[in-house]
Amino acid sequence: MSKQIKKADFGKGIRALLTQPAAMETAIAEDKAEVVRELSSNVAEIPVAAIEVNPFQPRKDFDTQALEELASSIRLHGLIQPITVRRLNEKQYQLISGERRWRASQLAGLMFVPAYVRIADDQQMLEMALIENIQREDLNAVEVAISYQRLLDECALTHETLSERVGKGRSSVTNYLRLLKLPPEIQRSMKEKKISMGHAKMLVGLSDIAFQLMLFHEIVNNDLSVRAVEAMIQRYNEGEKKSLKVEKPRLTEDLRQIQDKF
Repeated sequence: MSKQIKKADFGKGIRALLTQPAAMETAIAEDKAEVVRELSSNVAEIPVAAIEVNPFQPRKDFDTQALEELASSIRLHGLIQPITVRRLNEKQYQLISGERRWRASQLAGLMFVPAYVRIADDQQMLEMALIENIQREDLNAVEVAISYQRLLDECALTHETLSERVGKGRSSVTNYLRLLKLPPEIQRSMKEKKISMGHAKMLVGLSDIAFQLMLFHEIVNNDLSVRAVEAMIQRYNEGEKKSLKVEKPRLTEDLRQIQDKF
C-alpha cells in the first residue's frame, strides 16, 4: 500500500475507509494483507438493511422465543459480540457468522450492528491477523474468547488446531470459549474489569441462571474473592442435593400392623 493511502485513509480509521469505495479498492489492490489486518482488529457499524443472509448457511430454522429473548437483551445491553460479514461491494455485505444475533438485532429495532468486515479470499491472512491480535497484552478475556470463536467460525479450525495455533492448551481455549455462554451483563463486567477470569469460570459452570445472576451481583457489590464465591457455590450445591433426597414413605397404621405381624 502506498504511503499516501496509509496516511490519508488508514489514518482516518477503518470506518472512514469503508465509506470510501474507491479508496478501499485501491488499498486492497496495493496491500491486501494490510487491509485484512486493519479489518480484523476493528469493529465497524454496518446498516442492518445492507446485510444479506449467506445462501449456503446450513441453519434455516431459528427458535422464535429464543430470538425474542435475545432481542430483549440486545435492547437492554446492546449487541455484545459483533457479527462477521463479507464485503460484497460498497453498499452490500453478506453474513459469515452471527445470523441469530443479526435476526435478533432486527427484532430489537437496531438500524446498525457492530460487525467485523472481511474481504473475499482472505482466509490465510485473516487467520494470521487474528492470531496476531490475540497476542496483544491489552485484550480482556471476553475479547480473547471472541477472537477464538472467530478463528473457529471463519477459518474452519478445530479446537485442537486452534490450541496449536495460539500456543495454548486445549483446556485453556475451552475455558475462554465458555465465557461467551455468560449473559451479556456478565460479559460486559468482564470487559470493564469488574470481575476476574476466576470469577467468570465459577459463574459459567452454573446452570441456574437466577442464582448465577444473583451471585454475580454479590461479587460486584461486595467485592467477593474467587474463594468466597467457590464456597457459596459449594453451599448452594449441598443445599440442592439435600432438597433432592427422597424421604422414605411412611406406612399407614394398617400397613405397619401387617408389617409387625410378619
